[in-house]
Amino acid sequence: MKISVFGLGYVGLANALLLSQNEKVMAYDIVSEKIETLQNKQSPLDDTEIHEFLDRDDLNVDFTTNFEESVLFGDYLIIATPTDYDEKKNYFNTSTVEDVIERALEIRPDSTFIIKSTVPVGYTLELKEKYKTENIIFSPEFLREGRALYDNLHPSRIIVGECSDRGQEIAEMFNRNSEDTDTSVLLTHSTEAEAIKLFSNTYLALRVAYFNELDTYAESRGLDTKQIIEGVGLDPRIGTHYNNPSFGYGGYCLPKDTKQLRANYNEVPSNIIGAIVDSNTTRKDFIADQILGMKPKTVGVYRLTMKAHSDNFRYSSIQGVMKRIKAKGIEVVVYEPTLEEETFYNSRVIKDFNEFKAISDVIVSNRYEEELKDVEDKVYTRDIFGRD
Repeated sequence: MKISVFGLGYVGLANALLLSQNEKVMAYDIVSEKIETLQNKQSPLDDTEIHEFLDRDDLNVDFTTNFEESVLFGDYLIIATPTDYDEKKNYFNTSTVEDVIERALEIRPDSTFIIKSTVPVGYTLELKEKYKTENIIFSPEFLREGRALYDNLHPSRIIVGECSDRGQEIAEMFNRNSEDTDTSVLLTHSTEAEAIKLFSNTYLALRVAYFNELDTYAESRGLDTKQIIEGVGLDPRIGTHYNNPSFGYGGYCLPKDTKQLRANYNEVPSNIIGAIVDSNTTRKDFIADQILGMKPKTVGVYRLTMKAHSDNFRYSSIQGVMKRIKAKGIEVVVYEPTLEEETFYNSRVIKDFNEFKAISDVIVSNRYEEELKDVEDKVYTRDIFGRD
């Protein structure tokens, strides 16, 4: 099959490379520097499998900034453009998705779209009505940042929001390009597929929030968090996964998806969904108070990323902690090797690691790294298990 992909962030690039194993793929992005990087077989993203796939010579993928050519190329047009949450409107900013659809339909009115971007519940039906077409299908992604292509190669499930032969064809396309033979496939209505995406990510946020609140209790009462979590996790219904305390959930998906789901609950009775969002704020308040209680003059933030082996710090929880500390007049400095700027939100970025360690009275680290071992007595972290 011929597939066009629009938007080459983690989702789009992972899909383009995945499908290029057995399909012909044209991958489009508006950023010419990104396309040039990909054409030179270099990855703009920190993802091991993406790096490995770009080194291969047996994949059938072209990277381009030619929108019209991309529209005319594909049997299916995959949309993987970013949809950030608009706090004022309580709604995803879906303008990038609509821009692709509107421009594509002008070029090719019979275009068939597969939306991979995260959208509000009910959005696909609205688009079908708006553009007077049935050729818009939602198929959610369940990818970890930094392991996006791996998760596409080994999908937890494949869900396509259309109960039809076409929906089955799309599911089979993704399935034959994965490395697993027993992946569960589910065809649903479009609105149910959208709900599956938001409820899945909100449950993950719930789990993060739950173990963070457990840790808040243990630290407040002088208890051993690790012992409690290990004991709780021995119940097989709970398990020992996804239970390492942190400064809060952050990143591309969980903050915006939980807020969107909460907004979708307008006029629907609920308690838990809103509490998950509120809990993340409370956790950052608690972490900041703990650090302030140590009476530091200078707080060093070690890495802005959420986890090890990541280059993403968009909406990372440690930024919320930073803002709370700075609001109390405490100097905050940052060590983040991926930053070229001299400052980050008016905090000085220190390039020299030894200088950073020396100047910091307290070093705040969401995830502990061995290079902090020689200043372990300065480090504040809630990383209990030394893993993500």
